[in-house]
Amino acid sequence: MDDEISAEELHDLLESGTDVRVVDIRSEDAFRRGHLPNSENIPFRELTGRIEELAGADHVVTVCPHGEASVQAARLVASYEGFDGRVESMADGVTGWAERYGLESEVATDGEGADDEGPEAPF
Repeated sequence: MDDEISAEELHDLLESGTDVRVVDIRSEDAFRRGHLPNSENIPFRELTGRIEELAGADHVVTVCPHGEASVQAARLVASYEGFDGRVESMADGVTGWAERYGLESEVATDGEGADDEGPEAPF
């Protein structure tokens, strides 16, 4: 893992058109309820089996509810031998992003599970 990145720094990168893959490690249900724009969902429990999907990325930012589990996810991505890009964890988490910029959602939210890190996290 290279470092942590703030919501503001990531927002600026995305606004500038920088090629960044934002990987949301929360459960599929939590992702559908609200996520960062243009992010992709790879739940934490699936990351080890799907890590090859990130092999060609130059810059990956992992996100979770509060910026804690995403540190472990970023370390896992960085340790993958097929990956040689920059890897960061968003320190503010989805919660911090939502407070500043809002979230995109695919379903109506009911408030349940907003802090869902996903079951059976590998760490």
